[in-house]
Amino acid sequence: MDRKFLYVIAALIVLVLGAGIAYQLFGTDLFRRVFVPSVAFRAEPAQAKGAYADPAMWYSRPGKGPNDPALWTPAGYKPNPNPPAALFFIHPTSFLDRGSWNMALDNAEGNQRARLFIRGQASAWNDVAAVWAPKYRQATFGAFLTNKADAQKALDLAYRDVLAAFDAFIAEVPEGTPIFLAGHSQGALHLERLLRERIAGTPFAKRVVAAYVVGWPISLGTDLPALGLPACTSADQSGCILSWMSFAEPADPDLITDTYDASTGFDGRPRDGTPFLCVNPITGTKDGAAPASANLGTLYPSEDFSTAEIKAGQVPARCAGRGILLIGAPPKLGPYVLPGNNYHVFDISLFWANVRADAARRLVGYEKR
Repeated sequence: MDRKFLYVIAALIVLVLGAGIAYQLFGTDLFRRVFVPSVAFRAEPAQAKGAYADPAMWYSRPGKGPNDPALWTPAGYKPNPNPPAALFFIHPTSFLDRGSWNMALDNAEGNQRARLFIRGQASAWNDVAAVWAPKYRQATFGAFLTNKADAQKALDLAYRDVLAAFDAFIAEVPEGTPIFLAGHSQGALHLERLLRERIAGTPFAKRVVAAYVVGWPISLGTDLPALGLPACTSADQSGCILSWMSFAEPADPDLITDTYDASTGFDGRPRDGTPFLCVNPITGTKDGAAPASANLGTLYPSEDFSTAEIKAGQVPARCAGRGILLIGAPPKLGPYVLPGNNYHVFDISLFWANVRADAARRLVGYEKR
């Protein structure tokens, strides 16, 4: 992925973490000084063989018990104690330290943020799938603010952990179990690479019920073919990809599209002018539209994001323009809305109950194949 697009995503993430006013005043230059590591990248060995057989290497997996963040549900919902499928979930960036290019697995603050993300995001699938969410030596936030070679090295190290965790996941999950894949932001970036390098064109691809690549653009012309699965065009289709980026109206996606247009796709061609994949999470269809009344439930978080209340019928959704998801008037979900009315941090929680229903429908479709 072109480094310029990573700059934008990093700037957006920083707003999520509460520095919006400073960003608007001083831009990414300030955050480069504050967050880009001043130390050299330190190469680290691959995880020891069998490392991910240890439950401690996972935030969520079967057997973690009541403290598993993916087992959280809002009032009125419960996790399935015997789900028929399994989900491999890659959480977004939660590490901000500039003292290292990659997060140590015992970093308390980064781990706590990761658990909050998993609670509000991966929990949407706990009705149909056992959630497996690995710890990984994610690239620090500052890696997205620079074009230093060390930044790509950090992302490569993070991906190697994701890949090792995925291989352990496949070894643990019984053969024939239907598989969901999901990732958000940095997690979606790693999921795209996983799809390209490990899943596309393999027999395993036939086990994938759906892949949710959320909060990261997928060019229909230059990127989607390399991922090995088609776009989801119907609500009960299986073996397909969903992706969306949420904006309230009036929407200004220029921060995304300007850098996107300057980047190069997976096939080596420029992305300039190409539309990106938008699958409406309410309708489950590519380029779909739905009124607020069709939204089964949005999570409205508490101030510290430790819990949330679910409300139905609040937020509409329609794919528009080159592939952004418009959600109508700005819903009041807290202070972390990004420039241009970008609801990046809420991409999944806006449609939590619909994502839950979407996964159930696609699993039925998969079982009918």
